[in-house]
Amino acid sequence: MSIRKHAATGLLATVLMPFVVAISFVPVLAYQTETVSNPGTIVGTVRFVGAPPKPAKIDVTKDVEVCGKEPHYDQSLVVGPTGGIANAVVALADIRKGKPFPAAHQNYKFDQAGCEYRPHVLAFPAGAALDVINSDGILHNVHDFPTNNPQINMAQPGFKKSITIHVKNPDLIRVECDAHNWMRGWWYVAGNPYYAVTGPDGHFELTGVPPGTYTLRVWQEKLGTQERKVTVKPGESVTVDFNLTEKAGS
Repeated sequence: MSIRKHAATGLLATVLMPFVVAISFVPVLAYQTETVSNPGTIVGTVRFVGAPPKPAKIDVTKDVEVCGKEPHYDQSLVVGPTGGIANAVVALADIRKGKPFPAAHQNYKFDQAGCEYRPHVLAFPAGAALDVINSDGILHNVHDFPTNNPQINMAQPGFKKSITIHVKNPDLIRVECDAHNWMRGWWYVAGNPYYAVTGPDGHFELTGVPPGTYTLRVWQEKLGTQERKVTVKPGESVTVDFNLTEKAGS
């Protein structure tokens, strides 16, 4: 199903709007590995401005014996006690050369546990092995909505504990379960190794950055994107903080 066709149904318009903005977030420049001399570091925090909304409770309507063991809440905007935003992706948008990607043999894990995606936002390099795990022992269906890759729409019965897939091209992909309509997560498929997903306190860190000036972008599924210019000096650490807020009418 295309984004246009999905939007035409009128479902989840407030979620789809930032998703459309997010398409341009993913850098697709050719990347080359090289030895980085005297690299720098970019650190910072993604914060919510104002009083954050309370996460809405989600009604579990299917497989209650498995999915309803613990309460479910909307994870589209998770704000910590000090205002930090979890599950935001921060990445360099315009870097062409630098440190190597993480080890090629590493498998990234995207779990379906308690009828939630864990982690809610998973970042991994383009082409890496991704293990989609079914820890629930019931039928799930992995259905993604890519922009730059073929779509995946496959059943994962309870006996199939793990399915390994490869996502070839850089992308930002929404993932849903057709069997449990409240399940929603994201894959950030990176075209360069300079990316991070913020933790519960909103903190991020990019290491091994070649000295230079870059565009640093942040994406959050409900709040959209923001970018800043950042200059990294040899051997130094630079702090870049992002302040995000809900748009009027969202």
